[in-house]
Amino acid sequence: MRCGLLGEKLGHSYSPALHALFGDYDYELFEVSPDRLGDFLRVRDFQGLNVTIPYKTTMLAICDDLTETAATIGSVNTVLKQLDGSLLGDNTDAAGFEGMVWKSRIRILGRKCLVLGSGGASLSAQYVLRKLGAGEVVVISRTGENNYDNLDRHQDAAVIVNATPVGMYPNTAASPVDLRQFPHCEGVLDLIYNPARTALLQQAETLGIPHLGGLYMLAEQARCAAQLFTGEVIPAIRTQEAYRTLRSRMENRILVGMPGCGKSTVGRALAAQLDRPFVDTDAELEKVLHMPVGEYITHYGEEAFRKEETALLAQLGKSSGLVIATGGGCVTRPENYPHLHQNGAIFFLERALSKLPKKGRPLSLKGSLEDMYTIRLPMYRRFADITVANDGPAEKVAQKLEEAYEHFSD
Repeated sequence: MRCGLLGEKLGHSYSPALHALFGDYDYELFEVSPDRLGDFLRVRDFQGLNVTIPYKTTMLAICDDLTETAATIGSVNTVLKQLDGSLLGDNTDAAGFEGMVWKSRIRILGRKCLVLGSGGASLSAQYVLRKLGAGEVVVISRTGENNYDNLDRHQDAAVIVNATPVGMYPNTAASPVDLRQFPHCEGVLDLIYNPARTALLQQAETLGIPHLGGLYMLAEQARCAAQLFTGEVIPAIRTQEAYRTLRSRMENRILVGMPGCGKSTVGRALAAQLDRPFVDTDAELEKVLHMPVGEYITHYGEEAFRKEETALLAQLGKSSGLVIATGGGCVTRPENYPHLHQNGAIFFLERALSKLPKKGRPLSLKGSLEDMYTIRLPMYRRFADITVANDGPAEKVAQKLEEAYEHFSD
C-alpha cells in the first residue's frame, strides 16, 4: 500500500518516521508544486494521503466526496482513494488538535481564544475550540478586521493558538506575537512541531504560561489517518507511545559543563549507544576558524570567539537527533540558551574540580579554576534540564544520562 504526505515544500518532515510506528505500509513524501498538482492527482498512484501547506483547502474542491467533518470544517488533511478510484476527503487534524488540547490540560471552556492564521490548520483549530465550548474564538490574519496591527483589542485573550508557519524550521527565531501583549493569557498552543520549542513556546515557558507544541497533534492525527489507510482500529494509547518515541529520536542531547569535564568523551559514548551523529562544537569551530580554539582566543580574544560560537550554536540548535558537546563557556552568553533549548534536552555534566585538566585550555589557565567554577555553576544550572555526575567510565555515564532523559521526558 502506497501512502504519503502531499505538500509544496516538505523539508524535514517527521511523518514517514511517525507512520512507520502505526502501520506496515509505504509512506513517502510527495513534494508537488501547484502547477503539477493536477497531474499528480490525475495519476492517483497512491492509496492514501495526508495533506499539508498549501493544499488543505485546495483539496476540498478536488475530492469527489467529503466526510461530514471535512465538509463542516472546510479543510481536508487526509485523502483516501476508494475502490472505484474516487477520492474521499477527511479531516484528522481536528482529532489531532483536540488530543493536543487534552494533553496540554489548557482550559478552553468559556475562554476567549485567539487563533493566529486563517488557513486549513486554523479552520480545524477553530472547529475544535468551538466544540470544546470556547467563550469566543477570534481569528487573527494579516488583513481583515482582526489583524496583527490591532492586537491591542484582544489583550483579554486567555488562549493563544499559533496556526501559522511563523517560527517553523528553518526560521526558528521568528515569533508571530509577543505574549507580553496578553497579560491574561492562560495557555499557548503552537501547531508547529519542528522545532519542538518554537520562540513563541520558549517565551511562554519564560513567562510561566502552560504551553505545548504540535508534535502530539501530529501523532494523533497520524494515528487517525493510519486507521483510515489500513482499515484497522489502532488504540488511542498508541498516540502517546508514538509521541514519546518520536520525541526521543528527534530531540538533541546537549552536554554543557566545565572545560575538561568529559563532555566530548561521554558525548561520543552516548552517540554510539543511541546510534546518532556526534558533534563537538569546539572541533566544528576549528574548521570554521581554520585554527585551534585556544590559538584563536589568544590572537583575537574571548569576545570574538564567543560570537563565532553563538553563530554555530544557532545553526546546530535547529538540527534534530544529534548528540552535541558544547564548549565550557557557551553558558556565559544567555542568547545561546534558546538556540540549544529549541530542539534539545540539556545535560550539565558535573566533575570534581580536582579532576579538571588545564593543559591546552587558555581560559582555564587565566585565573583560578575555582573562581571560574563559582561564576559558571549557576549558569550551568540555568541552562540544564538534567544534572549528571561524571564519576565513572564514559559508557556507564552515557547510560546514566539516557536513563535520566527517559524520566525527564515522561
